[in-house]
Amino acid sequence: MKIVADDKIPYLKGVLESCATVEYYPGKEITSAIVKDADALIVRTRTKCNADLLEGSKVKFIATATIGFDHIDTAYCASKGIAWANAPGCNSGSVMQYIASTLAFFSEKYRFNYSDKTLGIIGAGNVGSKVARYAKLAGLNVLLNDPPRERAEKDKNKFVSLREIQEKADIITFHVPLNKKGEDKTYHLADETFFKHLRPNTILINSSRGEVVSTTALKQALKENKIKAAVLDVWENEPFIDKELLKMTVAGTPHIAGYSVEGKATGTVMSVQAVSRFFNLGITFNLNDIIPPPDNRIEIDCKGKNSQSIINEAVLKTCDITIDSDLLKKFPAAFEFQRENYRERHEFGAYKVNLYNNPHNIARLLSQTGFKM
Repeated sequence: MKIVADDKIPYLKGVLESCATVEYYPGKEITSAIVKDADALIVRTRTKCNADLLEGSKVKFIATATIGFDHIDTAYCASKGIAWANAPGCNSGSVMQYIASTLAFFSEKYRFNYSDKTLGIIGAGNVGSKVARYAKLAGLNVLLNDPPRERAEKDKNKFVSLREIQEKADIITFHVPLNKKGEDKTYHLADETFFKHLRPNTILINSSRGEVVSTTALKQALKENKIKAAVLDVWENEPFIDKELLKMTVAGTPHIAGYSVEGKATGTVMSVQAVSRFFNLGITFNLNDIIPPPDNRIEIDCKGKNSQSIINEAVLKTCDITIDSDLLKKFPAAFEFQRENYRERHEFGAYKVNLYNNPHNIARLLSQTGFKM
């Protein structure tokens, strides 16, 4: 059998070669001619799996090493009998870490206490739920908005309306899939009307899909001081992002929130497992096969520091979004290069934290967020 794969999917080369001929290409350069005689594709978001790519091909299965699957025309695939699988939750820990870093950055920049702020989370799936758990442990008040979950679980006490998020949240973060139509449409969810209902001190974070936030509406909101600040990891028209908007953000990064070592590797593992199941290849492949346990240590002297400062220090030593933002703002045309050559970043669970002069009961809290103590 023949498999065509994105050459930037990490840890993939050599895994399937015993069972198939595997050809690797840059995701954007995978064409209909290349996939014509392929049995399976292993891709990322840069490969649009639609009729233009797949018509007349032998493709029976598509695995995407990503949470999102809006780059797959699922209706077309269903009409042609092409099965597909995504990797739900594969990088949820990585995105949570990114949001934790963003919260730490904001709290230090604007000098606020977590206990005085409300975080509004739009989308409470794999990622949003982990962000909510971390935020509550850190001391923020949390509001969740997730209409599909609210309908399914029939629990009005767990969720709030979008309007309540707009009116009460000091910080709003998006963790939704991209739906371009239907009851749960998220395309341009943050449009001109959305920003009209926010308070002027609102901070906005988007690490879901670029098209969830209207570029035009966000730029206007920032110019007119309708919101305080914005952090963006995802953009409309990637990788050709709006450079004016990039300059207006407090921090802007090249779609790397989910790009921890563990997040990328888990997406690869889930894709290989999906291909193996579909074609009955019998391949056993797990995270421990490709990532040796790192020995990362964090030393924190707690003297004179409160619990929030200690949490922030631990988080920022694992992930500092200003490093990635400074690089993108300096070289915006290198968006795709920076994304594909992203630095090695490990999640909280890869770190052992030693605390000194610690009068706080902070060790247990850091352990609950994922750090090893």
